Amino acid sequence: MANAFMGRKLWRIPERGMIKGVCAGIAQYLDVPVKLVRLIAVLSIFFGLFLFVVLAYIVLSLVLEPMPANSEQDKAPPSMREMLNSLDLDLCAEEKKLRAMERYITSDSFTLRSRFRNL
Repeated sequence: MANAFMGRKLWRIPERGMIKGVCAGIAQYLDVPVKLVRLIAVLSIFFGLFLFVVLAYIVLSLVLEPMPANSEQDKAPPSMREMLNSLDLDLCAEEKKLRAMERYITSDSFTLRSRFRNL
């Protein structure tokens, strides 16, 4: 999980935000929907964390820089499903290679060649 955040920076995204873009930046950083982050923030306000949420939002809106227009993070990172599919394809290819090696090593031609080498 730690590798998922390597090389990523937390930005404000005013273009996608409703007020200052803090929730949009957090959502992009955590790779979750913006609506989920907003819902958590609103529910936190109603369930007794009003002061904390408002202060955190104000501080983050002042501390975080807005995302530059030419940022590399503008491109969506691959989803977990895409990464798992890619990993599955790689594992299938490696398994085919391993089966081919195993087939060769257990074959009669390998045994015959190794006996000729020992002569």
